[in-house]
Amino acid sequence: MTDTANLPHLALLLAPVVVFVATIIVLSAAGAALLGANRTKLHHWERGGNDRVRRLVELTADRAQPVAAIRLARLVATVLATIFATRAVFDLGVDTTMLAVYTLAAIGVAIILDMGPRVSVLARPERAALRLLPVVEACMKVFQPVIRSIEWMGTAHARLFYPEVADDLSAHEELREAVDLLHREGEVVKADRDMVGGVLDLAELTLADVMIHRTKMETVNIDQPPRDLVRQLLTSPFTRMPLWRDKPENIIGVVHARDLARAYERVGGDADRLDILGLASPPWFVPETTGAGDQLKAFLKRKIHMALVVDEYGDVQGLVTLEDILEEIVGDIADEQDVVVQGVRPYPDGSASVDGQVPIRDLNRMMDWRLPDEEATTIAGLVIHEARMIPDPGQSFTFHGFRFHVLRKQRNRITALKVTPVDALRQFTPPGRP
Repeated sequence: MTDTANLPHLALLLAPVVVFVATIIVLSAAGAALLGANRTKLHHWERGGNDRVRRLVELTADRAQPVAAIRLARLVATVLATIFATRAVFDLGVDTTMLAVYTLAAIGVAIILDMGPRVSVLARPERAALRLLPVVEACMKVFQPVIRSIEWMGTAHARLFYPEVADDLSAHEELREAVDLLHREGEVVKADRDMVGGVLDLAELTLADVMIHRTKMETVNIDQPPRDLVRQLLTSPFTRMPLWRDKPENIIGVVHARDLARAYERVGGDADRLDILGLASPPWFVPETTGAGDQLKAFLKRKIHMALVVDEYGDVQGLVTLEDILEEIVGDIADEQDVVVQGVRPYPDGSASVDGQVPIRDLNRMMDWRLPDEEATTIAGLVIHEARMIPDPGQSFTFHGFRFHVLRKQRNRITALKVTPVDALRQFTPPGRP
């Protein structure tokens, strides 16, 4: 033991320990608050014009550097506190047993000092981060040059030895993965996840991906007898109908059922007196390479709900409506006039019988699958692309984690398939079978 003459000396050694311990507590709280701060809530507070909130929002835009600065400052404080505490312990002249006791006590105190502040700020991390903002900014000013040097060396090392590693996620991909994670954790329902994904996908889709193909278009020959023409227009489930002359690809106008009904009533039900072409509006032709998001803006700007999609040669490939693009966001919009043809029949084992012309995106949304849709629009197109051939009924293929069994084919078109996830296939395969 030491006598009272050494107390001032010990006090001088312990005073820095107390200071550094307090620093560690503050830095632990600052780091936890910065990591736990919700940027959405901070952006909402930023609207009030608070300069301190604005600075915190800028810091949280890239949390890696401020968090690294805090950790580096805490490491320095921990090392210094350990040096002064060790010196004070040895000056006390303790034996081996007491040294072990002090060591265990120091470990326990270190855990408390690290976890205690973290837990204390979890209730309101945003407010804690605002209070501790000067601490974070001071750490950034002192240690930012060191952090940038370390990041530069780390990036150079990664590019040299790990060139195959993918780049960071884009903002859209990060948002999509965040929503998907929240869905798996049960905080976001599937419908909301699909809707957010649909909005993000609009930037990647073209009209060729969302249009109704010309083989499925319902059009009307303007040269047929007026009575037959009116009957076909008024009995159609669609409110807008393209009119053609000479050949189906020669679209000369689009007539609205409401305009036709009004004109039909004005002429007393005499179809021969109707000028149907005069009721039609000029067709609007758009390239198939137009982005779905751009087309949505064009629909809203021009206040037109239908456009005809043409290829680079000007040939009609299909049509797209405002509803088609909105359905990419919210899913199928059905009303009492719609002819609902799902084209998908799910089974209890997780598989499904699928019409070959069902879009991959619709199948993914309905079955919660993740089949790629970059190379093909329909499920039949995906099978043909991957198989590099037009398969015959009875043939099966396995790719992208699914088994595709061709059920029916009509000429060169696959009309029906059975799609089974490989995991479900393994689960329902009886023991002893391959």
